Amino acid sequence: MELAVADRVVLVTGATGGIGREIARAFAAEDARVLIGYHSKEREAAELAEELGAAKGRARAVRYALTEPERTLDELAAAGDGWADIDVLVTSAVRMMATRRAPGVRFEDVPVEDWEPVVQQNLAPTVRLAQLVVPGMRRRGWGRIALLSSHVAVDGHRGQEFYGAAKSGLHGFARSLAWDTGADGILVNVVCPGLTLTERALTVLPAAVREQESARTASGRLSAPADVANAVLFVCSGANGNITGEVLTVAGGR
Repeated sequence: MELAVADRVVLVTGATGGIGREIARAFAAEDARVLIGYHSKEREAAELAEELGAAKGRARAVRYALTEPERTLDELAAAGDGWADIDVLVTSAVRMMATRRAPGVRFEDVPVEDWEPVVQQNLAPTVRLAQLVVPGMRRRGWGRIALLSSHVAVDGHRGQEFYGAAKSGLHGFARSLAWDTGADGILVNVVCPGLTLTERALTVLPAAVREQESARTASGRLSAPADVANAVLFVCSGANGNITGEVLTVAGGR
């Protein structure tokens, strides 16, 4: 199967995270040119760029802040070396609540200043970033967008109302954007991971919890970051000829 992403410029936001890093690697393995979007982990981003071929012009680390989506594209455009011509956009950057809701604190008692940034920054910057890259995709007659969601948007989770609201918004956004861009060769999809065995999950979640969650899947195991990355690679490749406006769940059949 020909994925046809060689030499395509791919922007992965949140590329220093457990899933984002594997997405960047998956595209690099198919000879794409990969922009590694990071917020604060500059050293990790630089190391990943070096791993993926920065010295040969195949990868570049770029700072990306959810609150400043324009800045990244402006800096790439100013460089004038073709990196601003984004063919594939993968949004993996995420804003979580600074603190978990304490036991006994009710939903209605969470201060607005605690939850509003979670809703706003997990949705609005993605919409804006899509606005910035879609015009170039239209001109070239080809583009792919993958929005990373969460099983929380589908299953729900106690204490995750605000995060779930934002991620659910991505589903409706993708569905409608697909109608606007499809005739111009731009396909837009959501990839929705279930609980995934990132380094953080392996560190934070006790083995007993991971085993319990594995038993609730049809496949009998939790996804690895590479499982999610491969799904993103497919929907953002030339092999995907007509899948758009869909939500692809990567959760072992749960």
